[in-house]
Amino acid sequence: MIASLPRPAWLRAGTWVYALCFFAFLFLPLAVVAVFAFNDAPYPAPPWRGFTLDWFFYKAGGRTGLFADGPLLASLWTSVVVACWVTLLAVLVGTTNAFLIERSRFPGKQALSLLMLAPLVIPGVILGISILAFASRMAQFAEDAWGLELDFLRPGLPLVVMGQFSYIVSIATLIITARLKRLDITLEEAAYNLGASRLAVLGTITLPALKPALVGAAAISFLMSFENFNTTLMLTGSDSPLTVMMYGRMREGATPVLNAVSLFLMLASAALALAAMRQPADRDGS
Repeated sequence: MIASLPRPAWLRAGTWVYALCFFAFLFLPLAVVAVFAFNDAPYPAPPWRGFTLDWFFYKAGGRTGLFADGPLLASLWTSVVVACWVTLLAVLVGTTNAFLIERSRFPGKQALSLLMLAPLVIPGVILGISILAFASRMAQFAEDAWGLELDFLRPGLPLVVMGQFSYIVSIATLIITARLKRLDITLEEAAYNLGASRLAVLGTITLPALKPALVGAAAISFLMSFENFNTTLMLTGSDSPLTVMMYGRMREGATPVLNAVSLFLMLASAALALAAMRQPADRDGS
């Protein structure tokens, strides 16, 4: 092996400075939010007034902590419900799309694959407005023509799920397709030659091999749905998800409870990401 050429000192120092600046830009705002979630002051910014847990558990004297704020917890639960539905639909449809793209042969497959990626390059606001306009027109047409009340096409949680699903499914499809490309198809062919049914091959060979991709796609779909704001804002109704609720609270006047919510979400997201990363290791070790 040829040893790497020595780099000048200024280049090594510049690399370290760049790395430090990049990670400071990335993590310093998160650290500030985390620290000031415990600040004993009615505002979410410096100066430091002392340590307190009021913004998590307290409810008195004009202070309402995260776990004592009913509307905030309701919006948190709404986001979880929406994210679960989006994740379920994205993984199921994404798996079907992956098999369609990777295992099927039909005219126009390349064009279909490119069209599937279109939602990823459309701004979230435009996507939300387009879905809202189309769904509202369809609901109005059904009411005028047949007297049907299609409430799921009106602004509300079903429309939020549909709007988020429309682009998150593309990401899930890409993740699962990448894994399916690496699957040795001769394993499935050998099982067929030994008399296994399609269902048996799917349950014992294909899906176990796709498990890391399915878990990864589910984790990413859940997190992307949970943090989505642009599309959700256009489609939400009376039950606001957490991101829309926090936006409304910020317009009324920020308090450290929003820092507490942010810290809680950072920890929950990190835990979910670590759990997803451990899946392949657990599977290999079993």
